[in-house]
Amino acid sequence: MKTTIYILFICLMFVMTSCSQPKGVTENKEFPPIYPDYTEVTIPVNIAPLNFMVRQADRLQVVIASNGNTIKLKGRSRILIPAGKWRRILAQASTGPGRIRVEVTAKEDGLWTRYAPFNIYITPETVDPYLSYRLIEPGYEVWKSLQLAERNVETFRERIIADNSLTDNSCMNCHTYGNQDPGLSFFHLRGPGGGTVLNRNGELRKININNPDMISPVVYGNIHPSGDYGVFSSNIVLPGFHTRKGERLEVYDSESDLVIVDFRDNTVTPFPEDFPREFRTFPVFSADGNTVFYCNAPQISVPDSIYHLKYDLLKISFDPASGSWGSKADTVVNASSLGLSVCHPKTSPDGKYLLFTMADYGTFPIWHQETDMWLLNLHTGEISKLEGVNSTYSDTYHSWSSNSKWFVFASKRDDGIYGTPYFCFIDANGNARKPFVLPQKDPRIYDNTLKSYNIPELSRGKLPFGATDIERIYKKTPAENVSMK
Repeated sequence: MKTTIYILFICLMFVMTSCSQPKGVTENKEFPPIYPDYTEVTIPVNIAPLNFMVRQADRLQVVIASNGNTIKLKGRSRILIPAGKWRRILAQASTGPGRIRVEVTAKEDGLWTRYAPFNIYITPETVDPYLSYRLIEPGYEVWKSLQLAERNVETFRERIIADNSLTDNSCMNCHTYGNQDPGLSFFHLRGPGGGTVLNRNGELRKININNPDMISPVVYGNIHPSGDYGVFSSNIVLPGFHTRKGERLEVYDSESDLVIVDFRDNTVTPFPEDFPREFRTFPVFSADGNTVFYCNAPQISVPDSIYHLKYDLLKISFDPASGSWGSKADTVVNASSLGLSVCHPKTSPDGKYLLFTMADYGTFPIWHQETDMWLLNLHTGEISKLEGVNSTYSDTYHSWSSNSKWFVFASKRDDGIYGTPYFCFIDANGNARKPFVLPQKDPRIYDNTLKSYNIPELSRGKLPFGATDIERIYKKTPAENVSMK
């Protein structure tokens, strides 16, 4: 009995101590300097806890409240939110006021400061629970250590789905889903045992999508909604280095064109020959699969005229029944008339929007600080710059969630060098809310990880393969060949 009373006394003292407020607190009318910046963001109800830190703080006290429910937390410079409590308060907030209120009190240099409380807005529209990305050093000198990873965004679980230490240190391009479906995806493995690795419900194929009649092996691509076709660019890609500008690296095409690949019989249909020879790249299917959007520019001499290389957004019809191109291309966004260049078009699954980036020139916007994301309403033809989303650094490499309410993109806004995945909500009127970075169990991870999160892509479920499966197909499975139609 005495032991029980003693334990109850200790627990009571712990609760009283944990809830006590510091004395001599100074009020600050500004939001707290937390990292990541989760102030006034909009998040889905199924996201992992938004753990954060105040770098210069010695002690922290935080109150998270909504609709009479409260979480009180303490930490040194970091706040780690218990997953169970976080899920409960989000679920209650999403059906009630639609927001939670966060108050941060920090001890810095021996003095306590209570900052202005901020809101985090909760939407019942979920984001797809899985995210894949390539982890790569953000330079151009080496790519020896390179991995494709998959993260559950509802928790902090991450696993490696491909690792080039298992494939003779070969280069591997980023992983791309079809229809946000974990049973339909591909990525390119380079090197002697390489090829395009196609995933159909866990059955992996390795296809050498190259032919003497093609410009090069395929590079950028997208999968048709049926899963039967892929549309790809074939590029001869050259690097260039600036001597005076702040950008580190330029990549440009000396030649490029588009092809359709029929995965059922491994046949390749080139772009129609009666079109003029131009630079064509970054193809993507429309949501209904009847159109291909792509970026297009006149062929010019590069790199001498790289600053004049400006791509427009075009579209051409596609017939899924015959696997054939249309006979006429139309301009959708005349970016060159604005003195800009379009890259990376991505259509929303509901067929309403097309998200793309625009930079001053070229097709390698990730090192262009001026790169911004734009939204095209495919029903009205209206285009708009996402003012509340774009930063002073590159924002690009975006993909949609399957419900078309969210998109994720890679941004260098934190330090100008490393790309990290940010999520953004699109409301019913097409307005974008303030984005937030992918939450981590330890909020210091972005300070300590010396890799970029390249081309984040959302998926409705977990991929049916892992790194050892990729090692096996790289080393033991011959690549299938393709033939031209």
